[in-house]
Amino acid sequence: SATAPAKPKEPLAELAPPAPEPAPDLATAAEGEADGGAAPALDQPMGTTDTRTRAEGPAESAVADGVVAYLPAPSVVAPGTMPDSMPKLQGNTEEYSNAPVNPVKITAEEPVSTFSTDVDTASYAVVRSTLNLGMLPTPEQVRVEEMINYFPYAYPAPEPGQAFRTTVSVMPTPWNDGTRLVTIGLQGALPAVADRPALNLVFLIDTSGSMEDPNKLGLLKQSLALMLPELRPEDEISIVTYAGSAGQVLPPTKASEKDKILSALDNLTAGGSTAGAEGLELAYQVAKSMQADGEVSRILLATDGDFNVGVSDPDGLTAYVAKKREQDDTYLSVLGFGRGNLDDATMQALAQNGNGQAAYIDTLSEARKVLVDQLTGALFSIADDVKVQVEWNPAEVAEYRLIGYETRALRREDFNNDKVDAGEIGAGLQVTAIYEVTAPGSDALRNDPLRYGTATAPEGASELGFLRLRWKAPGEDQSQL
Repeated sequence: SATAPAKPKEPLAELAPPAPEPAPDLATAAEGEADGGAAPALDQPMGTTDTRTRAEGPAESAVADGVVAYLPAPSVVAPGTMPDSMPKLQGNTEEYSNAPVNPVKITAEEPVSTFSTDVDTASYAVVRSTLNLGMLPTPEQVRVEEMINYFPYAYPAPEPGQAFRTTVSVMPTPWNDGTRLVTIGLQGALPAVADRPALNLVFLIDTSGSMEDPNKLGLLKQSLALMLPELRPEDEISIVTYAGSAGQVLPPTKASEKDKILSALDNLTAGGSTAGAEGLELAYQVAKSMQADGEVSRILLATDGDFNVGVSDPDGLTAYVAKKREQDDTYLSVLGFGRGNLDDATMQALAQNGNGQAAYIDTLSEARKVLVDQLTGALFSIADDVKVQVEWNPAEVAEYRLIGYETRALRREDFNNDKVDAGEIGAGLQVTAIYEVTAPGSDALRNDPLRYGTATAPEGASELGFLRLRWKAPGEDQSQL
């Protein structure tokens, strides 16, 4: 439980982004080198499903209350020289997974907040690439929790034998003197690399015509090449591609045969339509054929998300992915490439239902972060279906709001229902969630108190609230607190 100190504690870590790094030299990627305050939150009622919204729309020409309106992405890039690693928007049919912003909740009426964890970082990379193109991101592109979780924080490591460790801190709200921020941090354990099981990895690569740009298939090849030196010799890789149809271009091959794997990647070309559903089906077949006792099988889908042949709606695709996750215990992660027709909504749906992660790769530096620095966390889970539930004390917290996690909201009863899917935490990864809370009597309260309402404090009146976590050990069906 978190307590209400007389003086707010210092924040656990600054949320400021690091200094910008220079654009990478893409020509060296194939060598296989492996060196290596938040905006106002978005609001959504509990239990609301996420919606698909397009990044296109009419431009706002008026300026109200001194705030510059958001503009849609132009159909062509403004004149000027851009680095080869930066995207060039030619048309704008992008779709993003987002939901209405989380509202302020009155603790006396709704004291319990429940949500699924999220370790995805795609939103931050999309926002960065939009700014690098000289444009403001649209609200639909911003998922606040992914902006926050993009950065590492100095959370203490778990004790031996623990899957993860929880840290709670309280600080003044920088943008509102009358409220405080309660930060909940989860730090996953990082087992020794030598102790991890053998990995069977299927690269499922979109080679359709929409992937022909250098910042799509070209960057994809270089990104996957960075990953190879991080694998162990006994790990196996297979490559499945899909365009108008799907095919296996590399049978299961030991990671030690790097030249053979790199040659298969180099020979990939783009063309045709996008039979994504057929590609998924073949990838799961290959992954199942590679399975052996004690080994881990993963599918890594690299695409712009533009599925247009066969089953292409998120509901149909995610239902299939969820079924294969349960049947074969094979997780699916998604890497997004390119701009202009990026289907973030489909990518998010596939990753969430595949018990994997969604990331957007806009530069080789981002590829190194995702596929080298965080490889173990991306491919090896230490806790599945991780759910967070906070019960707020109405005597200390009159109002609260969860910053972000709109597409991860759960109903209160979902917390104890092991059939309800939730997010995973990979080895060594972190999860950060932030609540803005308002004390009774604060000038920052947004709602008037009820005439007949009372807020009685339980024993331990100084508690702000009570935190509970529920998760499953990998491969288990029953959760634990």
